[in-house]
Amino acid sequence: MASKWPKRLGALVALGVVGGAGFLIVTAPQRQHASVWANLGEADLENGRRIFFAGGCASCHAAAKSEGDARLVLSGGAPLASPFGTFYAPNISPSPTAGIGAWTLAEFGDAMTRGVGRDGEHLYPSFPYGSYARMAPKDINDLYGFMKTLPASDVVAPEHELPFPFNIRYTLGGWKLLFFDEQPRVTIAEADEKVKLGQYLVEGPGHCGECHTPRHALGGFKDGQWLAGGPNPEGQGTIPNITPGSKSMGAWSAGDIASYLETGFTPDFDSVGGSMVEVQKNLAELSAADREAIAAYLKAVPAVK
Repeated sequence: MASKWPKRLGALVALGVVGGAGFLIVTAPQRQHASVWANLGEADLENGRRIFFAGGCASCHAAAKSEGDARLVLSGGAPLASPFGTFYAPNISPSPTAGIGAWTLAEFGDAMTRGVGRDGEHLYPSFPYGSYARMAPKDINDLYGFMKTLPASDVVAPEHELPFPFNIRYTLGGWKLLFFDEQPRVTIAEADEKVKLGQYLVEGPGHCGECHTPRHALGGFKDGQWLAGGPNPEGQGTIPNITPGSKSMGAWSAGDIASYLETGFTPDFDSVGGSMVEVQKNLAELSAADREAIAAYLKAVPAVK
């Protein structure tokens, strides 16, 4: 009797091929519908500047320790160490060759809100599109309009240094399937307009949770731990809990938080330190109303001990 193993092996191979093809189809990069980026009109450059600083673009994409106008040269190159390898911020200046000067609004918007590159590839979530997905198309349009007014740089940023299998971009489709979500991070009952604005700024352009929320081994946020702090994603030190359950910041008033974001000084006369130095510098560029909204939201989120 002929062995059945060749047939069974063939069936398993065929099943694997079909399953693999199905996975690639289900997890393929998904762009926004073209209508999302149509008819948005002329960019509001002042609002674009506001979103630029709310998003802290210069913190990763400008040269380290830049001051003044140098913060607006987005040549990239800043390393971001992680358990998955080292990522390097790309050049996002208006350079048509080294930067994003030749991109369309749709290409820029899809990168920001869907994590899809110009050539249709998955982008690594070291670029926090998981937060930017909550941004309004108008703000994306205004931001891109403002960025196009900034100095161009022809510096080419380094390639990411990632070991196998993290250097296989196809796997990011599975990551998105598990963890990419446009819904609000938390539900706040009876939120007023100030809290709603703060939620938009923190959960969207501000992407505060990308550092302040602990992650599990696959790089997704731990459930029920929004803004609860934890190990620094870059491997050195810890990021503080900024919910009302925090032993330190939980005792701050909304006014204390807003003042800290403006001045860098805490209620007990300490000063901002670590990676928060750059964040605070950016948030100081916002209006008092925006900082007050952020503070109101941080006092309204669920407390985590």
